[in-house]
Amino acid sequence: MQKTALVPYAQLPRAHHNRHVLTSTVDVFGTAHWLLADRAPQPGDAARPFDALVVSVDPNGSAELTELSAVRARWPHLDRLPDGGFVVAASRARQHEDGDQVQVFDALGRETSSFCVGDAIEHLLVDEAGHIWVGHFDENPVGIRRWSATGQLTWTSDNAHIPGLFDCYALNVSGIVAWACPYTDFPLVEIRPDRTDRPVRVWANNVVAGAHAVAVHGERVAFHGGYSGQQDRLAHGKITETSVEPTGVGLLTLRDGSAPGRRRVVGRGSRIYVQAEPFTAWGVFDLSS
Repeated sequence: MQKTALVPYAQLPRAHHNRHVLTSTVDVFGTAHWLLADRAPQPGDAARPFDALVVSVDPNGSAELTELSAVRARWPHLDRLPDGGFVVAASRARQHEDGDQVQVFDALGRETSSFCVGDAIEHLLVDEAGHIWVGHFDENPVGIRRWSATGQLTWTSDNAHIPGLFDCYALNVSGIVAWACPYTDFPLVEIRPDRTDRPVRVWANNVVAGAHAVAVHGERVAFHGGYSGQQDRLAHGKITETSVEPTGVGLLTLRDGSAPGRRRVVGRGSRIYVQAEPFTAWGVFDLSS
């Protein structure tokens, strides 16, 4: 089976390797971010806000530091807003009944607002306009929603006629467009909420089931991941009028050809970013290359 190696993309500066990586992501403009704490979360920590550090590395390798005050999420999602601020969200809402599940910080690290988007966050990605896209997993099967940075719901997959949307396995946000591949039917879904004539398009997926990341470039699609034993799969397809048809399958590996093991994945347009343990470096696969 053909192997495709990830291309090295961004590194956490070595000076910060002594801190615990709470989470990491790559934003819509291609900058990588790490949310760091002095130590890993401990039992009993849930009610104790803490200060955290965001280390941002842009595509040119320049690093920027932002200190965030009184972060409440212990197992968070992170993304950057176009104005330089950050969104930090707890994946579970049970301990955030006061509406502080999502915290929004300005560019100086000061909290400006907080709100709740619902339990069981699988993906949280900010688009170029500053909308916050949230995909949920099946313990809260509300699908996909788009929020403003002040907590206003601006789009929901309710009544969008997306078949079998119980768990948002894969979500890709690029520009102001979202692509998804949800459980149970795993269709390819394009979402353009600001388009009045056809905001949602759905294609039957004849390529794979269980992918956790998707990349799209023109009529070409790549699905990464799968069920047990298929987490390294990279399946290619072509978008037709009503379906996505298979064109090839291989493996996505680290630069040395080995499997990533535990990893994070982020889909952005034609790119799938992968971060393997110990979560200090991002690699990238670009479908447009």
